[in-house]
Amino acid sequence: EVQLVESGGGVVQDGGSLRLSCAASGGTFADYTIGWFRQAPGKEREGVSCMSSSDGSTDYADSVKGRFTISSDNAKNTVYLQMNSLKPEDTAVYYCAVGSNFITPYFYCSGYGTQRSSWGQGTQVTVSS
Repeated sequence: EVQLVESGGGVVQDGGSLRLSCAASGGTFADYTIGWFRQAPGKEREGVSCMSSSDGSTDYADSVKGRFTISSDNAKNTVYLQMNSLKPEDTAVYYCAVGSNFITPYFYCSGYGTQRSSWGQGTQVTVSS
């Protein structure tokens, strides 16, 4: 069973940057579709960015396109989310997850297959105005 641990969250100013990391153990990211999700208080969980480890294809929420970048380092078995030009509305707990590699990044970020996914514990990102 793959286990995931997120890190890199914190408090930043409006317009700042953070790089989140998700380290895996008990499995390899190369076997999965990978996703970054976030949830703010009182709001639905939303897919932020997802990717296929098989072919590198990606999907991004419209709200983060051009600002966030998902990437992976298979040698380190780690996935990253580079977040630039952060806005207060990006404030949320960010989670990484892995699911079936038969699910495309677009559908994974839409929530398909996430009930059968492994999830990390989350890391808080707070963007102050």
